[in-house]
Amino acid sequence: MEKLSLSVNTLLLFVFSFAGLYFAAPFLIPLTLAAVLSMVFIRLCNFFERKGVSRTYASLICILLFIVAMGLIVMLLSIQLGSLADNLDGMEKRIVGMLESLKSWINETIGIKKAQQQKAIEEGTKGKSGGMILSFAAGLMGILINTILVLVYMFLFLSMRGHIKKFVLKLVPKKENADTSEVIHQTGRVSQKYLSGLAAMIGVLWVMYGIGFSIVGVESAIFFAVLCGLLEIVPFIGNLTGTGLTVLAVMAQGGDGKMVMGVLITYFFVQFIQSYILEPIIVGEQVNINPLFTIMAIVLGELVWGVAGMILAVPLLGMAKIICDSYPQLQPYGFLIGPENSKKPKTTIVDYFKRMFTIG
Repeated sequence: MEKLSLSVNTLLLFVFSFAGLYFAAPFLIPLTLAAVLSMVFIRLCNFFERKGVSRTYASLICILLFIVAMGLIVMLLSIQLGSLADNLDGMEKRIVGMLESLKSWINETIGIKKAQQQKAIEEGTKGKSGGMILSFAAGLMGILINTILVLVYMFLFLSMRGHIKKFVLKLVPKKENADTSEVIHQTGRVSQKYLSGLAAMIGVLWVMYGIGFSIVGVESAIFFAVLCGLLEIVPFIGNLTGTGLTVLAVMAQGGDGKMVMGVLITYFFVQFIQSYILEPIIVGEQVNINPLFTIMAIVLGELVWGVAGMILAVPLLGMAKIICDSYPQLQPYGFLIGPENSKKPKTTIVDYFKRMFTIG
């Protein structure tokens, strides 16, 4: 009975925690994003400190490197968007033609006349253009403010990480300091390895998508390759979204069925290489979570924090699993989140090659 009561109390704690996360999203999203990203730069910051650079300046250098990396990606996308803008007139005409064909199909199939369809579209969009512009401007300003907040938080987390660790250790009895310190290091390593591996994999995906889309003949192939790679940040959903947008763009560019099929073949080929070669080598099983709870975490993250929640869901759940595994009371939850057959890792093509070249 006591164990059941403890489980119920733990579940209630989770429910109230998620409610708090939802209502405190404007404050917690940039703070959590900065905390996770700052863990990626801890090793680099330690490297600069070993070279004699003070912790403050080492943290500042890491932030500047992060800004430069993000700036290069934005510049690359801007250049590709410029080339894409040259074809907007032709794409607009094709989209209008596709919409007219759709209206004709609706008229012939359902019996709704084109004039009625146009009237319904105009009534649905009437008076919304001004609101859309204001919403876009407000959203852009919010992104700018949150970006600055994330950079400031990252710098403070890196420069004050020793002070924060001491605070956490003061919360537990001295005899548990060693175990707590190990848990802190393990959770930090999960974020470091997962995000750094994910960044390396995205770089490889850019090259593969760029080559594939260029061979197929997609206009502004580099732009869509970078877009598909960046969307891999969101597991399961991102790759489908990127490929779907590329297919729609190809159709708007006047591409035929062969080109669309080429894009889909490129997608399936890249996904095969990613799942069976890149992830085992580059990312590995850094976040040891079963697919059910991975998808649940992504969906719940989107409900609570939107797109930011989808991006942060997997690394945060990986950290939560380490914490659960470290405390006996929470180990059942760590077991539930973990893989079904933890002692039987997934066989990959890499394993087959290892077996082929292993003697004996």
